Amino acid sequence: MGPLSGFRIIELAGIGPGPFCGMMLSDMGAEVIRVDRLSSATTAPKDVLARNRRSISVDLKAPEGIEAVLRLVENADALFEGFRPGVTERLGLGPDVCLARNKKLVYGRMTGWGQDGPMAQAAGHDINYIGLTGALHAIGRRGEAPVPPLNLVGDFGGGGMLLAYGLVCGLLETSRSGLGQVIDAAMVDGSAALMAMFFSMAAGGAFKEQRGTNLLDTGAHFYDTYETSDGEHICIGSIEPQFYALLVEKAGLDRERFKAQMDASQWPAMKQDLAAVFKTKSRVEWCQIMEGSDVCFAPVLSIFEAPDHPHNKARNTFVEVNGVVQPAPAPRFSRTTAEISHGARVPGEDTVVVLQECGFKESEIEELKTAGVIPQ
Repeated sequence: MGPLSGFRIIELAGIGPGPFCGMMLSDMGAEVIRVDRLSSATTAPKDVLARNRRSISVDLKAPEGIEAVLRLVENADALFEGFRPGVTERLGLGPDVCLARNKKLVYGRMTGWGQDGPMAQAAGHDINYIGLTGALHAIGRRGEAPVPPLNLVGDFGGGGMLLAYGLVCGLLETSRSGLGQVIDAAMVDGSAALMAMFFSMAAGGAFKEQRGTNLLDTGAHFYDTYETSDGEHICIGSIEPQFYALLVEKAGLDRERFKAQMDASQWPAMKQDLAAVFKTKSRVEWCQIMEGSDVCFAPVLSIFEAPDHPHNKARNTFVEVNGVVQPAPAPRFSRTTAEISHGARVPGEDTVVVLQECGFKESEIEELKTAGVIPQ
C-alpha cells in the first residue's frame, strides 16, 4: 500500500506531462481514474505513463457524459486536467462547477504558459516553455546552438512533477482546512523554478551568459562527457578538489599540467588534453579503472543498456510489466511501498465497474450505453 493509498483522483486524459503526473500519483498508491475519450481500441497500449490506473471512456461533448464525470467528482479527493485555459469551463467541468459539487476537491490545472498572461492561449511545447525561462539558453556547448534536453525540463520536471507536487500539497492543506482549491501549474513557472540555483550563481557573478563556459554546462573539463576508443562515451563530474585529484591520478594525467582546476582560462586546453586521454581506452576499460570510485564517474548508457547495468539491476531501478521494460516507482518508502499493480488499460476498460462503485444504478449505466455516452 503506497503512501497515497486511500485518495481518489480523477484524471482528464491528456498527453505527456498529464499522464506522467497520473503515473507518479498512482505509483504512490492513489486510486487514479483516467477519463479517456471514447475509443474503438481493443488492446492495451504499451504506454508506461498510463500504468497503474483504471480507465473509463466518456463522451465529454454529451451533457450526460459531463454529469457522469461530475458524479465521480463528488466522490473524489482531487481532479487534474491539462487543457488550454477555459476548455474545461466550456465543457462544463470547470473548477467552479466541480467545487460546487465537492467543496473539498483539489482541482489541478496544468498548462504551458499558465492560466493567465499574454501568452496563455497560445499553443506551445516543452521547448518553448524552457526557452522563455533561461533554461534552454543555458544548455549547450560553447559556440554552438542551445540543445533541447529532450522534453524533460518543461513537460516532466517543470510540468507533470510540479503538478503532482502541487496536488499532494493541496491534499495536505485540505486535510486541515476542509476546503479545496485550484492549482495553476504552468510549465513556464516550473522550468523557471528548476533554474533557481543558476539565478543564484548569476547573482553572485558565478554564471556567465555565454553557454558552455560555466562549471556545469560543459565549460569545465572536469564536468563533461568524453568519447572513448570504441566510440562510446563516459561522463565525469569531479568538482570537489579531492575528487579532482583522484581523476588526475586514475586518468594518469600530468599533475603539474592539470593543477589549476578552477582556472577557467585553461579549461578549453585541458579539456582537449583530457579528451585525448579518454580516447586511448574503451568505455569498459575506463569503467574498470574508475567506476565505483570517488572520481564521480559513470558510463553514458543508452536506454537499451541502462536496465542491464549491475547497479540498476541490484536496486531494481527498472522493471518489466506486460513485456515493457520501464522505470520502477520512485522514490522508495520504508513502510508504505509503492508498486506497479498493472500496465496500461484498454481505454474504457473499467467504465462499468467504476460507475457502479460510484453509485450508478444498472439502469443508469444502460441508458448511458444506449445514448453512446459510454462504451457498449
